[in-house]
Amino acid sequence: MASNSIFRKKSVSNVMSQQESSHGTGLVKILRVRDLTSFGIAAIIGAGIFSTIGRASFDGGPAVSLLFVFVSIACVFTALCYAQFASLVPVSGSAYTYGYVSFGEIFAWVIGWALILEYAVSNMVVAISWSEYFVSMLKGFGIIFPDFLTFDYGTAHKAFLLGQTEQLVGGDIAAAQAYINAPLIGGIHFLIDLPAGVITMLVTALVYVGIKESRNASNFLVALKLVVILLVISVGVFYVKPENWTPFAPNGSKGVLKGVALVFFAFIGFDSISTMAEECKNPQRDLPRAMIYCLVICAVLYVMITLVLTGMVNYTELKVDDPLAYVFQKVNLDFVAGVISVSAVVAITSALLVYQMGQPRIWMSMSRDGLLWKRFSKIHPKFKTPSFSTIITGLLVAIPSMFLDMGFVADLTSVGTFFAFIVVCGGVLFLDYKGISKDAKFKIPYLNGQFLVGGLLILALGYAVSQNAFISEIGEKPLLIVFWLVWGILAVLAYLYKFSILPVLGILTNLYLMTELGVLNWAIFLIWLVIGLIIYFSYGYKHSKLRL
Repeated sequence: MASNSIFRKKSVSNVMSQQESSHGTGLVKILRVRDLTSFGIAAIIGAGIFSTIGRASFDGGPAVSLLFVFVSIACVFTALCYAQFASLVPVSGSAYTYGYVSFGEIFAWVIGWALILEYAVSNMVVAISWSEYFVSMLKGFGIIFPDFLTFDYGTAHKAFLLGQTEQLVGGDIAAAQAYINAPLIGGIHFLIDLPAGVITMLVTALVYVGIKESRNASNFLVALKLVVILLVISVGVFYVKPENWTPFAPNGSKGVLKGVALVFFAFIGFDSISTMAEECKNPQRDLPRAMIYCLVICAVLYVMITLVLTGMVNYTELKVDDPLAYVFQKVNLDFVAGVISVSAVVAITSALLVYQMGQPRIWMSMSRDGLLWKRFSKIHPKFKTPSFSTIITGLLVAIPSMFLDMGFVADLTSVGTFFAFIVVCGGVLFLDYKGISKDAKFKIPYLNGQFLVGGLLILALGYAVSQNAFISEIGEKPLLIVFWLVWGILAVLAYLYKFSILPVLGILTNLYLMTELGVLNWAIFLIWLVIGLIIYFSYGYKHSKLRL
């Protein structure tokens, strides 16, 4: 590939030699499979299970448990592709590096830039959720934190306006009251979610100090988190009322799929594992194992928690940001609710920790390749962490988390992640076709999709048309056209090149989930993408090490 092409690629040997050239000035290798699995669980079971699971259940009812199953399946296909890449290219950078090897620099840039947004937004959601539980914990000890310092302006104002016409429920009551109590500055109600910003900077400081300290903290926090979740399941199951599961899908499939963005952002946790490849003692063996282990464990726990929550109270009551504590308060188990609130404050911190570790390493990888300024790849001489990138990550998350609405922030997640996942799955097909995959220490089980991909397409199209809503659904979700076209193209390519079915299923499930995302998701992603492309063509393209 010409050195002046935006599609110039890095070879596997190029990537590995670059890592070896940084030996001695790079990152510290101390992580094992247990640590990586712990980091994955820490990231996946964060705000998703302690917070946004309530909002998703409010929209979809008990059937949201099926959404977790569907998303988990999509992630398993994707995780297998990640695992193969991780065993072939065991360096920091995650999907960014994998895209660079498979499809070239411009794809790598788009993925890296998208993941920076996704990690930042995901951590904003986690930080806001942490704040909710922290304030709830203080209240349990009789300490009342000023409410105008615990809500953002958008949430409080929206709740206040809603209260003028409707009866408020759940967290909207407190939000509206915070708006009323807020001091006026220049005629504007002053509200800020202070705890969300403070915890983000504290966690950033821990990440800055070192990977060993972060690992020890994460392992402890994950153990505590799992104890809390098992407590919720084992105690909550005795308070389940089966009638609360009826209707199972009160708003139909549309209500269930409305929670895609809320549910899916949590699962990018296994991506964060791959960003730590250079700090892993045996990445080619341990990364694949850790990805699969954490996904299976978390999928089971998510489904069980959803069924317990929607069984304990009616789904219409779950539009709150601290659902685990809320349901136990509803059944008059205030002590358990208090334990959950205290534990959640500690446990959610672990998710914040992992995301704050992952994002700087993506900045660092892009900087090493010359696509970002050199300061982003600077490694602290004492702590052996990407120091400047870590500080920028802290500011990028802490400041918005104090001012943005949880619902708004959650809606921004997932587009970039889906795109990255699709590229990784497609990358495996490309490497298989080129014969490069033969050097991978872990390989996806090969299941010949030569006839399966086309056969499944015919069956799926037949079913969709038989429902008499094929045209109307495309009118509502125009991206379905892209979905069917891509499936058709993959069917032809699978027939010609005997593609393995598993990476193809990874592409299709992720692409289908993308069609469920709202206009706001796409609008913000496209704006972010335009900003990224401006940076790439004004700096990265000229300074890329593949061009020099």
